[in-house]
Amino acid sequence: MNVPAAPALAIDPEALHFLPLGGTGEIGMNLSLYACRGKWLMVDLGISFAGDTLPGVDIMVPDISFIEQRKDDLLAIVLTHAHEDHLGAVAYLWPQLGCPVYATPFAAAILREKLREAGLIKKVPLNEIPLSAKFELGPFAVEYVSVTHSIPEANSLILRTPDGVVLHTGDWKLDPEPLIGELTDEKTLRKIGDEGVLAMVCDSTNAISEGESGSEGMVRKKLIELVGACAQGVAVTQFASNVARLQSVAVAAEASGRELVLVGRSLWRYAKAAQATGYLDPDMRLLSDKEGAELHPSQVLYLCTGSQGEPRAAMAKIAGQSHPRVHLSAGDCVIFTSKIIPGNEAPIGRLHSQLAAQGIEVIDEKKHKDIHVSGHPRREELKRMYSWVKPKIAVPVHGEARHLNAHAELAQALGTPECWVIRDGDLLRLGPEPAEVIGSVFSGSLAVDGTRLIAPDHPAFGARRRLMRNGAVFVSLVVDKEGWLIAPPAIRGHGIVDAEEEEVVVKGLVEAVQKALDSDKLENDDKKLREAGRLAVRRTLVALYDKRPVIEVQLVRV
Repeated sequence: MNVPAAPALAIDPEALHFLPLGGTGEIGMNLSLYACRGKWLMVDLGISFAGDTLPGVDIMVPDISFIEQRKDDLLAIVLTHAHEDHLGAVAYLWPQLGCPVYATPFAAAILREKLREAGLIKKVPLNEIPLSAKFELGPFAVEYVSVTHSIPEANSLILRTPDGVVLHTGDWKLDPEPLIGELTDEKTLRKIGDEGVLAMVCDSTNAISEGESGSEGMVRKKLIELVGACAQGVAVTQFASNVARLQSVAVAAEASGRELVLVGRSLWRYAKAAQATGYLDPDMRLLSDKEGAELHPSQVLYLCTGSQGEPRAAMAKIAGQSHPRVHLSAGDCVIFTSKIIPGNEAPIGRLHSQLAAQGIEVIDEKKHKDIHVSGHPRREELKRMYSWVKPKIAVPVHGEARHLNAHAELAQALGTPECWVIRDGDLLRLGPEPAEVIGSVFSGSLAVDGTRLIAPDHPAFGARRRLMRNGAVFVSLVVDKEGWLIAPPAIRGHGIVDAEEEEVVVKGLVEAVQKALDSDKLENDDKKLREAGRLAVRRTLVALYDKRPVIEVQLVRV
């Protein structure tokens, strides 16, 4: 197994290169680049979620500065499927690239809605292509290959180039009963394996897990059983994009005599796209939370967003008893038909605890292993893929270091001649032989902060963390032209003391500021007057509480 260093960068314009800028060494934010004959092809452009480390930010996108500098040679963005971590960043980053986008009908339907919300629907040249499409982009002959995943129309890509064939698997699994969508196209994968594959760039998410990922058909049976056993209110939460799971929840609702109520904007988005593209019955009965509120809890099955404990999602509001229309009570049941994404253990744990404290039963994959199956291949499925494709070079992607290493070790054990474990930013020359990491380029992420994209180390986040940790104090000073106070300072604190103590503490702060500004030694300078007030507040709060809040001082001269 080769684990490369990072030598100086020297791109051969005639060679075939692979360059991940997201999703390799991490889960989420997938962005892969291929270079051949001086032209670049981008596969996927996804988001990841910020977690608790960046206050006020939910979404992260890849830093695309490397390819932005080469956008004149960027042929297109080719999307494998409609998951957020594969297409969610297009609406944020396309203006910096300006190239055509290719997607199959379901992914195109999801992307159009995002582009419409971003005001880009008339600007982005979105090419909707059929399943199993073949087309040429510069030196790349692209062929879509249907694979099974946890969303309709997942695709692998066959990239034929002058230097050899690459199979970019995207996200996939082998499910004999996917319920919605195509089976993995074994025939085509075997065929290219027989023709000869230079490299396979392959999903590693479950490379550390033995066995197989399991079938959606099995989950449907378990959901029908569990929902049927609920006598009172019942809610289910899942990934909004799993249309087969949504259909299974609908079947379970019908089997138990309940109406299906969708709670959460993203569920409606995926449901409407699935109906528009023929994956769900367009006449399927779906109620809003407003309509569901008019029914008795025993007549309703709520399907909610928020399976990962997202604070703004429907399930978090329901658990926190702040949702305006959906209310659960003791004896009700919540079914989590989803896995815990690494890093989300804490918010999901809090969500479970909130529900349990109200006497609500929580069912997850720990209680019933058949309540969720992954959309990614486990080791037995990887073995079958390698037996079909027989690549000369294995390049594990879509995973953290432990997943990539396990995948490479498996590929090596299966007889793959070369296995390259790389990270975001590593530039791997695939051909002509020999394969080699020729250097590294800058890669990273940007936070979506309102309407702007900023780096994770932006000073704004430091200030927000200080506000969260220590609170804030706002001081208003009104002085005459000589710098003397003509009114008592106005002081407001946030997150400093309890309400019952606030009046006494503010009085002490006012006295401290008055004393600091009532000095012949203090120069009549706006900056120095503000600093004197700030220091007076700071010293007082340090002495009282050992707190160092953010202090803002406004000065007005009359």
